[in-house]
Amino acid sequence: MRAVVQRVSSASVVVDGKVTGKIDKGLLVLVGIGREDDERDVEWLVDKTVNLRIFEDENDKMNLSLIDVSGSLLAISQFTVMGDARKGRRPSFTDAAEPEVARGLFNDFLQMASKTVRVETGIFQAHMDVELVNSGPVTILLDSKRVF
Repeated sequence: MRAVVQRVSSASVVVDGKVTGKIDKGLLVLVGIGREDDERDVEWLVDKTVNLRIFEDENDKMNLSLIDVSGSLLAISQFTVMGDARKGRRPSFTDAAEPEVARGLFNDFLQMASKTVRVETGIFQAHMDVELVNSGPVTILLDSKRVF
C-alpha cells in the first residue's frame, strides 16, 4: 500500500456536488492499494499514519502525531498512487489491485483507523473533487513495502 500523506488545516471531498467528507486539523491521505497487498499492509499503513510525528509541539518541532493533536483523517482511495511512470510518458497502473480487492482493503483501512481517530472519506471509485489547505506544507510518502 502506498499513501500520500498531507498535513492539513482543513480538507473536504465532494462527489456529485455533495460533500461526503470534511475535516479540520488533521491529515489528508491518498491511499493506493497494490496487487500484493494484504491485511499486514493495512495494519502497517494505519499504524504509521496515525502515529507519524508531523505536527508541531510547543517548541515548533515536528514531534506530535495525529493522535496526539486529536486530529482527523480524510482518507481517499486513489489507484493512481500506484502508478509507475518510469518508462515512457504514460503511467502504468498494472501494480494496482483489482477494484473488488482494493475496496475491501480500503474499507479495512478506514475501519482500523477509526479505532483511534475520527475518519472521513470519499466514495470508492467515484470521481471526486478534493480541496485542502496544506499546512506547512508538509507532504510525506509512505509505502508498506518500503520501496521508498
